[in-house]
Formats: sequence, structure tokens, C-alpha cells
Amino acid sequence: MKIFLISLSFLLMFISTTPSQNQKGAKVNDNILSIKVKDIDGKEVNLSDYKNKVLLIVNVASYCGYTKQYSGLQELYENYKDKGFEILAFPCNQFGNQEPGSNEEIKIFCSSKYNVTFRLFDKIDVNGNNKSPLYAVLTDNPVTGKGDIKWNFEKFIIGKNGKILARFPSSVEPTSEKIVSLIESELSKN
Repeated sequence: MKIFLISLSFLLMFISTTPSQNQKGAKVNDNILSIKVKDIDGKEVNLSDYKNKVLLIVNVASYCGYTKQYSGLQELYENYKDKGFEILAFPCNQFGNQEPGSNEEIKIFCSSKYNVTFRLFDKIDVNGNNKSPLYAVLTDNPVTGKGDIKWNFEKFIIGKNGKILARFPSSVEPTSEKIVSLIESELSKN
């Protein structure tokens, strides 16, 4: 009987929390176009500038086991940039101190080691009290649910309308069939 009551109370708690509301009951947005960020040079960027583009947003680090994914990201960018696709990369030092450099050092590392030509942004926090507003939406929305970033190189696919479509863990390569097919599908939409 006790196990049944615990299970029932857990079920009721789960049912009463809809994915479209946060813990305070406020509606959670799944559109990023109203957010402003800073690029790696400190210039403000309105994400509304990316309306009608398919985006891959990723938190990156220079000294991580997944850092080699920069190559796959660059390949993906080269394959689809002329079709309306962009990659927005946000350096983050919250996982094992794997991105300790300044923005200038990060830029030099990415261009010299991986020939990165997609857009890099200001180093940010993706979890915790100083979480960027962008990552607050990416990690708490009706599509991907609520959950902190687990490690470097987590990926989010955003549709042309600014809505979050999918979230992929670090282990999923940028050129994986799952990611490529979703990007191609979104690019083919009007």
C-alpha cells in the first residue's frame, strides 16, 4: 500500500507539471528570436537576425574529448551554409575547466586548429545562476523539456521560425544521420 501511494503521488506530481510551464507556473518560451547575445568580439547580436535560417546551437570548449567535433561542425557548415544554415557556437568553461582562454584565444584556437568559419560567440555560462538567457530557453521548453546541459558540445536544432526542434547530447556527432536529416528536412520547408 505504501509503495502504491508513493507511486501515485509521483504520478500526480508528474501529471500536474506540464512541459509548457516552469516550476513557478509561468509559460516557457520555445522561440529564441527575441533574445540578444554577444559575439566573440563583444558585439550585440539579435537572434532575430537569424529568422528564416536553420540553426545548430552548441556549447563548445577547446580542451575537451569532444573538441574534435569542431571538424564535423565545420563540415556541416560548409555543406549547408549556402542553403540557409548557420552554426552558433558558445564557448563555456563550466565543465572541467576545459575552456579557460579569453575570447581572443578561443578565436585563434578555432581558426588555426580547425579552420572554423562559422560564428563564435562570447563565453557564457550554460547552467547555474549566471545561465545565459538563451540557454535558459534552450534547457527549459516544451519541446526538449527541462534539464541542465550535461557537458560540452550539446547541440540544439532551431527551425526557421526560431522554434526549438531538437536537442542532442555531446556524444552525437554533428554529421550524424539524425542531425543531418533534421537539418535537411527543415531547410526544405518554405
